[in-house]
Amino acid sequence: MTAQPRISFIGLVASDTAATLAFYRRLGLAIPPEADAEPHVEYDLPGGLKLVWDTVATVRSFDPDWTPPVGDHRIAIAFDCERPADVDKLYQELLAAGYRGHNEPWDAFWGQRYATVLDPDGNAVDLFAVRPS
Repeated sequence: MTAQPRISFIGLVASDTAATLAFYRRLGLAIPPEADAEPHVEYDLPGGLKLVWDTVATVRSFDPDWTPPVGDHRIAIAFDCERPADVDKLYQELLAAGYRGHNEPWDAFWGQRYATVLDPDGNAVDLFAVRPS
């Protein structure tokens, strides 16, 4: 019998690794500063999953025809902010730091406070928290 595949990592391509990692540090990821100069960076998330970034040059080393996607995002990474007020606060902090908002905080019909910002490469990063019932 063949083993069941399991998700191991979510990989993103970074056009400017230092800028991209700075964004994710603002979301609470303790990525060491020396990672800014690396062509491939891995960050261990709780539960065994990894978030991984590769430079454009790294991706093109094994996929020479790779080009950045165009149009709206096709993937989103979501961060649980624990409290609805923290969604609003973090969203404003990210905008004040120069990052682009995509959807201002709102009360989603599925019971969460939700917002979306874009990382430096245009990937959607959702911020959410369960609203009290």
